[in-house]
Amino acid sequence: MRSRRLACLLLGLWLGAGVWMQFVTATNNNSAESLLIRPSPDARAYMKSLGHVSLVPLTQYLAAEQNRALYETWGTAQIALSGAFFFLLLFGTRMGKVPLAIALLLFLIALGERLFVVPQMEMIGRATDFASDPSNRVRLARDVLGYGRSVAEVAKWVLALGVGGFLIFQRSSRSLDSRHEVDMIDKANYRHIDR
Repeated sequence: MRSRRLACLLLGLWLGAGVWMQFVTATNNNSAESLLIRPSPDARAYMKSLGHVSLVPLTQYLAAEQNRALYETWGTAQIALSGAFFFLLLFGTRMGKVPLAIALLLFLIALGERLFVVPQMEMIGRATDFASDPSNRVRLARDVLGYGRSVAEVAKWVLALGVGGFLIFQRSSRSLDSRHEVDMIDKANYRHIDR
């Protein structure tokens, strides 16, 4: 029973960290714009000394680089979390084949996202950071990769909530009264068994 609770805790940490990552990356994008709209007094003086140079591409590039580093680190962390979750279910619980298959699928999605989607998104993102008008082919590739990443994230959430439901609502395969059934043989009513 403790290992099922630990698996639920690990799954909850994973989902919570995923929500936190979405918040941080959105905040990074918004901070690039707010930095230019409401700069500190020292930054305002420095910006005036630069003249009419547009800092918008530079701040957007900084936010994009921070997000790329976060996605890379988060992808590696997800592989570790999903691997630990799968092996905890495999060796620590008596779950059936369906929850184990879902946990393995979660691991494979996290691995595929980190090895294939994130590096491609980084490559295309860096190629278009300072491009004023990227070609249609590059925009299409960027949109397809972004859509693929979104689908992978939604799939991970659905599968994680599904396996969480299995962990919470599925009864243990061991009978709760098995200990009492063994101890009942020693009671006075069962002396006729020893004859």
